[in-house]
Amino acid sequence: METSAAGAGRRGSGTAKQLNVGGKLFALEEASSLSLSLSLDPSPIPTFVDRDPALLSAILSAIRAPSSPPAFPARILLDEALFYGLHAQLLAALSPPPLFGFSASLASTLSPASEPFPTALAAHHDGSLCLAHGAGQLTYYSPALDHLTTFRTHLHRATSLRQLSPSLAVVGSSSSPGLHVYDFLEGRHVASVEWADPSDLRVLKSRVIAIAARPPADAADTNSPIFATFECSHRENCILAIDPVTLKPVQEIGRQGGTAAKSSSPGRVVHLQELGLVFASSVSSGAFGYSGYMRLWDIRSGNVVWETSEPGGSGRSSRFGDPFADADVDVKQMVLYKVCSKSGDIGAADLRRLSDDPWVYMSSGPRGSGGGHGSVLHCYKSQVFVSRKDGLEVWSRLEEQQNGRYNSGEQPRAKEMLDTKGINENSYRSSYMDTEEDSKRGMIEMMEGGGDRLFVTRAGMPAVEVWESSRLAGAISLP
Repeated sequence: METSAAGAGRRGSGTAKQLNVGGKLFALEEASSLSLSLSLDPSPIPTFVDRDPALLSAILSAIRAPSSPPAFPARILLDEALFYGLHAQLLAALSPPPLFGFSASLASTLSPASEPFPTALAAHHDGSLCLAHGAGQLTYYSPALDHLTTFRTHLHRATSLRQLSPSLAVVGSSSSPGLHVYDFLEGRHVASVEWADPSDLRVLKSRVIAIAARPPADAADTNSPIFATFECSHRENCILAIDPVTLKPVQEIGRQGGTAAKSSSPGRVVHLQELGLVFASSVSSGAFGYSGYMRLWDIRSGNVVWETSEPGGSGRSSRFGDPFADADVDVKQMVLYKVCSKSGDIGAADLRRLSDDPWVYMSSGPRGSGGGHGSVLHCYKSQVFVSRKDGLEVWSRLEEQQNGRYNSGEQPRAKEMLDTKGINENSYRSSYMDTEEDSKRGMIEMMEGGGDRLFVTRAGMPAVEVWESSRLAGAISLP
């Protein structure tokens, strides 16, 4: 499809259908890769559409030249593209290229107009972001990162947050009871979920510590349950499985009580749908260092199928005295990662080959020698992002090509991640994403991946950093 001045659609041999948008003619070539949802009249008379031709010209220009800045705000163009059936193509053009940590850089920052200090992040697979900030406020940014809405919830402070599709967010607070569902486009409260046990009076006004909820990417994910960690004032805690349609609790997993580190509430919950498992981890730090546990729960039976505690305990790591500071799961590759609190080394374990000590360790080198105290680890797009005192590091796998060279610009597949002996630490590569100036902005507190973006918050900073790969960062094959 091409834009033209009046009369330009007469060029060619009748292979173009004409569209008259507000007095300006557009020619739709039969062989064009663009397709409109409009029914064009096959007669020689152009189909008239009473809309702004400048917007359609900008839409077509943005689709054809994604690297050029659009002539209008992205939100306006995306709304207009819905009319022509070009929304998906325009959104793909406006979205960043595939996220590769070794070539990513700070692209922009998001800062709400009021009470801008972030308290929780929830990124969607389309690249949009729901942000909790200040005294219980939620702000939603579209996939093009346009600000769409900000409203105040009834919570004093939202500390856990996940997006559901198409416009729902589940919210929890470490200071207020219950799990709450909000429609962030309409700014209204939809439902609440409470943990109740009539036989145990200690289960009262339980707060939500962590949430695992998968925004459905396809029809197979629509019934994926919501998992949330609830904790009462007496430290009684459990993981509740919640039906995403009825928003009712359907199962209680991993109930425990007490003040010991091995029975504290999980601060991270990950649903391993393919394996039928739930991963839960808890980490605490104090004057004597870090301590915590990781567990895998079978959803059907509710039993623990594997666990490790550091320091000491069952499944003890061979690196006694160097407990983990944070841990996460690469759901796609079925690999569990942790960052050691003292050495700062990264440990990896194959979820299909777990044992008492399944870890393979990788060291970062001189710049990462500052240890892992305060580090945050996040798995996304088959990459492991790790915050350190001196910067933001990414670990990825090298895929060996048939010509004997390595290309780190492609995401490895699951079967290529593991050799016959399990994880091979020699196939990992690490690099720092940020510069020294970037690291001076402060220690990273939260990281969330969404679409082809990495969203980052730092201690004391009233903004969310948006990291993207450059369109000029692709690998070049030499003959």
